[in-house]
Amino acid sequence: MSKVLKLLFIRHAQSIGNIEKRMQGHGDYELSPLGRQQSEKLAKTLRTESWRPSYVYTSPLKRAVQTTEILLSYFQATHLPTTVSDLIDPDTDTLIEDEPTPRQIPVEYAAELKEFQNGIFQGLTWIEAQTRYPDLCRKLETSADWIPIPEAETLQDARARAQQFIDRIMQRHHDGDQLWIISHSWILQHLIAQLLGSDRSWRLRAHNTALFEFWVDRSRWELQNQNRFNTDLWQIRRFNDSRHLH
Repeated sequence: MSKVLKLLFIRHAQSIGNIEKRMQGHGDYELSPLGRQQSEKLAKTLRTESWRPSYVYTSPLKRAVQTTEILLSYFQATHLPTTVSDLIDPDTDTLIEDEPTPRQIPVEYAAELKEFQNGIFQGLTWIEAQTRYPDLCRKLETSADWIPIPEAETLQDARARAQQFIDRIMQRHHDGDQLWIISHSWILQHLIAQLLGSDRSWRLRAHNTALFEFWVDRSRWELQNQNRFNTDLWQIRRFNDSRHLH
């Protein structure tokens, strides 16, 4: 396959909110110590593969930003914030060996990549939610249909921002570009469904730091002929891959 647009979707590493089983939503939670280790393991794997991004998009929520900063610390010679520098082994060479003066990698904080805006449930555990909102929780437990949560976004909202993001990167990037997209498990489901052109969003139980890698022939992306069914042009290279953690 000639030059393609490479998209690497990454779920953030484990957060304190994950450990506490909180419905984090747009709440800001730090990475846990294990999450920092997960980020470093992934960074080392990507560096070994020479999977260097030309552009990075990340959710602006802290757990995604910290994951991004740790990953990038292995690919460029920038000075990290103290809170991140302290997480990196000082004896670790954070530069790519064959690139003595690495280029700065552009990073964009994309609001479309935020996790589900979960309204009144934000920051609560399920037990806490059951105590505060017993009737609503009972309905959610007994019905498979979507039940709106007060002050939360809708499924249509989520799919719309997923479409907005995918459309944006397809307009901005070309064959030869390599993107990292660091986001969250719930919205990743909608982003991947939108990229694949599915009219449904499918449940994906993405592990922390899981990788979803797609190669796209960007020059043929808009074609309406038989090439839409040409699997040489659209490739799923990895899907929910967390082997780097083991």
